[in-house]
Amino acid sequence: MAKSYNRIIDYLIQKRVIHEGIVQQSVSVLQENGRSLNTQTLLDELIGKKQVDRHQVFSAIAGLYAFKQMDIDTEQLAENDLEFIQKILYDLPDETRNALIEKKALPYKQHPTNRNILIVAVANPIDRELFKLVRGIKGYSQFEFVYVRLETIEDLIDKVTYYENEFLKNLQDSLEGVEVMDEDEVSLDEDALDAEIHRSMLTNLIEGALVEAVRKGASDIHFIPRENNHTEILFRIDGKLQHWYTQDKVKPEAVASVIKDRAINIDRFDRSIAQDGFMQRKIDGFFIRFRVSVIPIVSPEFQRRMESIVVRVLDDRKVIVDLNQLGLQTQAADDFRKAIAQPQGMIILTGPTGSGKSTTLVAALQAVKDTSKNILTVEEPVEYLIGGARQLRLNPKMSFEQALRSILRHDPDIVMVGEMRDLQTANIGISLANTGHLTFSTLHTNDAPSAISRLYMLGVETFLIANAINLIMAQRLVRRLCDKCKEPDKDPDLDHAFRLGFTEEEMKKTTFYKPVGCSECYGGYKGRVAIMEALFITREIRRIILQSKDSVEEEMIREAAERDGMLSLRRSGVERIKSGITTCQEVITATMDT
Repeated sequence: MAKSYNRIIDYLIQKRVIHEGIVQQSVSVLQENGRSLNTQTLLDELIGKKQVDRHQVFSAIAGLYAFKQMDIDTEQLAENDLEFIQKILYDLPDETRNALIEKKALPYKQHPTNRNILIVAVANPIDRELFKLVRGIKGYSQFEFVYVRLETIEDLIDKVTYYENEFLKNLQDSLEGVEVMDEDEVSLDEDALDAEIHRSMLTNLIEGALVEAVRKGASDIHFIPRENNHTEILFRIDGKLQHWYTQDKVKPEAVASVIKDRAINIDRFDRSIAQDGFMQRKIDGFFIRFRVSVIPIVSPEFQRRMESIVVRVLDDRKVIVDLNQLGLQTQAADDFRKAIAQPQGMIILTGPTGSGKSTTLVAALQAVKDTSKNILTVEEPVEYLIGGARQLRLNPKMSFEQALRSILRHDPDIVMVGEMRDLQTANIGISLANTGHLTFSTLHTNDAPSAISRLYMLGVETFLIANAINLIMAQRLVRRLCDKCKEPDKDPDLDHAFRLGFTEEEMKKTTFYKPVGCSECYGGYKGRVAIMEALFITREIRRIILQSKDSVEEEMIREAAERDGMLSLRRSGVERIKSGITTCQEVITATMDT
């Protein structure tokens, strides 16, 4: 007899919207993380899995409780329909309005036969708090909830809210007339700086930047001081820096001081050293962590003590917990799964900063973790929290090498080493892999074969390398063409295709696409996708490594791997182009160093 969970979950299983095995997995995850097993947390966990379709889940729930369902074409809505939604929304107190937007619910229109009834479009019709929130809407005695797809609600929110423009306009208005301090002062008057901070609404600017960065999907926020009391604020979106706002008429030192004041572990008054700290905010109902990096920089106004600040956005909702969602190509996916299925050995991810190594490692750990295994990680810094793992945070009293040695005494089954930086850490990582532990780590090399050379040059013995490593995967991220606006390129640059290794036959059969740009994307691109070079260590490759003398024969290793089906980084990129996912220029840019 099937296990009973609650009315909603049992109904979804009965209707075959979800499979009971997925429910059991979700229950286990929640229990591991010490979270309650109520309907909403269980639904949230289920919907986070690729095998579960959110719309099918809530459409079924709407049917169960007899909620009407509605398809809204947001592109066809009349201007007065949008104005109706806006008027009701912006007549509400800020707290109520923000709560409705956070819960993806909007007042939609009056009931066609009863003006006292307001139809409310909701993405989650069983959210009990919605009933309390809509009571604050004046002029209506009754409310009818209708279920609408989440994507439709979000599109509608984008059309009827004007958060960013109004926020920046009000901010700029508030900054007019702010007194700029004397440029000739060599040392800052901290009292005057405090006065400028409090008078200029800079706190609103910083908090607004954090919120907008999260909503736009930015990975980093850059605060760059410029001459004549300007501070540029840029967002890194899909790997590219984009201008968001320029703050003028306020000292850059004041902007920096607000950020430093709001960050933990940073001394606002020390402007001569590099500092690292962090912040945490609840944005749109989710806790988002921010890592703050501050460095002193030289300014053309030599008497000023300027600082550049970069805030990394750590949004756990972006963490990929399913290997299938990584988008690994067929051979790479098969080899990667085979490598992590081994009881011991090392998996190495290589590539420059920002190539997605951490994302792949976290997904791999999620794939291999279970309650019978002790998973330990050593990272600097710890970026994403991994449920079920024990993550070590380094500090001045515990170095990277000390942490690794401590791990050896802590009965691990699976270990993740953030980066093998030198011979000591490499030897410990290799020793872990050779003594019955599944070990994950990273290196900064251009491709997979050169990772073997790197370890050899660090001083690791060839027999240790050959026997320890299961797989090395080099990867890069390329921007993904926007599916909504991309167009076939009628005059593609075939020289670029030739440089990437396209054959004449492939060029004839391939439809090359070009970026266009629309309201849904950034210059014709939306999101990024990985290209990868997965080097599985076969017996032949182990033999090549063991026979190395003065240097590792990288080309021999590459040739052997490609005979077994490995795609080079560029060849992986070619397959992405042939699938219409990205462009030749993106792949060339990402693989220039290979």
